[in-house]
Parts: sequence; structure tokens; C-alpha cells
Amino acid sequence: MRVLIAEDERVLADVVADGLRRETMAVDVVYDGDAALERAMTNDYDVIVLDRDLPAVHGDEVCRRLVAERLPARIIMLTAAGDLRSKVEGLTLGADDYLPKPFDFPELVARLRALARRTPLAVPPVLARAGITLDPARREVFREGRYVSLSPKEFAVLEVLLRANGNVVSAEDLLEKAWDENISYFTNSVRVTVMTLRKKLGAPAVIETVTGSGYRL
Repeated sequence: MRVLIAEDERVLADVVADGLRRETMAVDVVYDGDAALERAMTNDYDVIVLDRDLPAVHGDEVCRRLVAERLPARIIMLTAAGDLRSKVEGLTLGADDYLPKPFDFPELVARLRALARRTPLAVPPVLARAGITLDPARREVFREGRYVSLSPKEFAVLEVLLRANGNVVSAEDLLEKAWDENISYFTNSVRVTVMTLRKKLGAPAVIETVTGSGYRL
């Protein structure tokens, strides 16, 4: 899952981002409305965590513009105003969910995963293919009933491959979906991560390299 956090409280934004990365999500962070619009229009996100009181461009206006563009990303609004009227206003603007501050981090994670399942390319809560099952909520992977311990990045790559449902995923798409924007497109991170993932999943190998195209599970 790729997430954009638009939050002007920098400490909060960075803490939440670090927590979501530990949950195997790829996370980009911006601190004002202008940057939120620029990133959302440039990158493909599953969910956008949008603070309602952003500087530069107010969060309400950011939400209006993103909805008008018909982007597939789901929007969850964060705000200090948790009264019913404020929630109704946020949802009326086009947000898919509304979470008042302060919030419990596990609740945010659960809401993000629920929203991601509602994207146009919705996926089941538990993914399964070729004897492999992956539970995003529990962060567990099994192969033929055997538990497989994966690093957060290996887990994210496997999740992207499972979501592709047998289609080829390019290295560029893996970088886009499993890493954040700070990764270099000239890195060999994808190749190394796929190599270690193959070893951990064991024989027979289930991740196929499609020469010149990418990888397929």
C-alpha cells in the first residue's frame, strides 16, 4: 500500500509515517496543501491522509480538487474538530473517512487498510496464490502452512506481486508501490529484495523473472 500523509504538524507527520513504514506501507510526507496537491497529482496513492487545517492551500480545498480530478486514491481526513457537524462537512467534501485527533495509531492503520480494500482494484483481506497466503492486517505469510518470516520490504514486495494476480510487475512498478519517493530508480534494491524473498519462500521457486519485463508470481 502506498500512502501520502499531508500534515503540517511535522513531528506528528513523521512519527505516523515511521509507524506506517513499520506496517510495510510505502509512505510519502508533505507539510502543506500545495505540496499535497502536487504529490497527489504526480504519484499513484492508495490512500491520502489529509489534515483538514493545512497551510498554503486549506485541506478542504485540497480535498475538493482531488475529488474533482477523480483520482482513485481514498481520502481520510484528520482534524482536531471531532464534532458531528465537522465530520459531516468533511465527508460532504468527498472524504471517504474522518478521524479526529488525538487518535490511536492501531485505529488509523485499520482504517487505512479498510480504505485500501475499497479502491477500484480492491483486494481481499487475505491474499493467496501458488500455495502462499499473506495477511496484510496480521503481517503474516505462510507457504503451504509453513510460517515465513519476512522483513517489511520483502513483505511489501510479496504483497504487490500477489495483488497482481499472476500478471507481470515491472521493477519500476515495484519501486513505485513498495518504496517511497526517496528511492533512486537506478538502485538494485528490487533485485536484491526479490532474491532474498525467493530464498525465504523456499523451493520450488514461485517468483519468476520475466526478462526485460519484471517479475511474476
